[in-house]
Amino acid sequence: MSTEARVQHVTGPGWVADAIFWHVYPLGAVGAEATGDPDGPVVHRLPQLTAWLDHAVALGANGLLLGPVFASQTHGYDTVDHLRVDPRLGDDGDLDDLLAAATAAGVRVLLDGVFNHVGRDHPAFAAVLAQGPSAPTAGWFRLRWPGGADAWEPGTEPEYDDFEGHHHLVALDHTNPDVVEHVAHVMTHWLDRGAAGWRLDAAYAVPTGFWAQVADRVRAAHPDAYLLGEVIHGDYAGVVRDGHLDAVTQYELWKAVWSSLNEGNFWELAHSLGRHAEFLDAFTPQTFVGNHDVTRIASRLEDERHLAHAVALLATTGGTPSVYYGDEHGFRGVKEDREGGDDAVRPALPAGPQDLSPLGQPVMDLHTELLGLRRRHRWLHTARPSVLSVTDRRVVVASVGEGGERLLLAMSLEEEDVELDAPGATEVLAGPGHLDGDVVRLPPHGWAVLAG
Repeated sequence: MSTEARVQHVTGPGWVADAIFWHVYPLGAVGAEATGDPDGPVVHRLPQLTAWLDHAVALGANGLLLGPVFASQTHGYDTVDHLRVDPRLGDDGDLDDLLAAATAAGVRVLLDGVFNHVGRDHPAFAAVLAQGPSAPTAGWFRLRWPGGADAWEPGTEPEYDDFEGHHHLVALDHTNPDVVEHVAHVMTHWLDRGAAGWRLDAAYAVPTGFWAQVADRVRAAHPDAYLLGEVIHGDYAGVVRDGHLDAVTQYELWKAVWSSLNEGNFWELAHSLGRHAEFLDAFTPQTFVGNHDVTRIASRLEDERHLAHAVALLATTGGTPSVYYGDEHGFRGVKEDREGGDDAVRPALPAGPQDLSPLGQPVMDLHTELLGLRRRHRWLHTARPSVLSVTDRRVVVASVGEGGERLLLAMSLEEEDVELDAPGATEVLAGPGHLDGDVVRLPPHGWAVLAG
């Protein structure tokens, strides 16, 4: 593999080296109805997000990670038409306009592709229910016909594989060439219309060989497309390599951030950062402290003073970071394992940023300061973390660039002032720390980002 090809493999398309994403769940953000009618009237809500592009840029983001926007029955992850915008959000023209406005603002847009499964009302599955085993799309799904295919009678419904026990989410058969063709066509169609890449939902449930076939076809037309797989646990590097993807979601680090802060156990963080450094040798993970599927970081942390620690880790650790909409203003919300249990973490936004509560401005200021610092140190995208010292409640982490660049992050969970060794540090760039030679002094529950 050439040096150029290896860099592309490890970091993704060149533009991703500077990418910071603002992650939005559209159906929630615009206040759409919880249940949709794919054939219902079009309500032009998607343009509301255009009013938030300046907010994303002010935050420090230059990417918009957009949740599901395609026609579905409920939450967007039960797609019934991958080639049409959900009428609760608007029409295709509304998405075209949002993509154009984002491009004009210097913001690249990732779309959310749900390709592990479809909703029961998807035409491909509806044809199966109506026509039985002879339906031209019967091979799209993993079906089991009562008594066998030859015994089918009208009105007989097959058993089928679904997504994690959700019967209304019908799993696709990813060994079928027609499914490969369909997904590649959908992804290329929206890339042609201005999208910059795809988040691949439930990528962990799909064979990597399928992703490899799709990715190769998509990149033949769009070599700069960024392909991000949702993977919660498992062989991250293997999924990226064998699936020909650019990155996967770094859930291991997400968990270690809030867990170590809550439990006063920086050893867990140190272990996870060691793993993260190994991942960075193979690919550049997508990092986050909040998204549409988890309790918001402001609610997850037991001590609100530690929110700054979490944001500082996100801003100074190698990876491609995203901020989930509202987290930058301290939004709260607890995910519950029940029907509608995601609603609290997927709220409606006000009409525009000017309508946000001023109570969240200090959290916004924290984000803009730290994301601005990251943008001034673009080498952080692939920087390797190295833990210089660690105890239960104190840690110093060095982020080291490929050219030898270096930043330190010192953090304390102690109730009293502390002094931590900060070898090579030259100045405090952010946080309430004071540098005296190679020692940084932190106040109770303090933190500091240090040059050097």
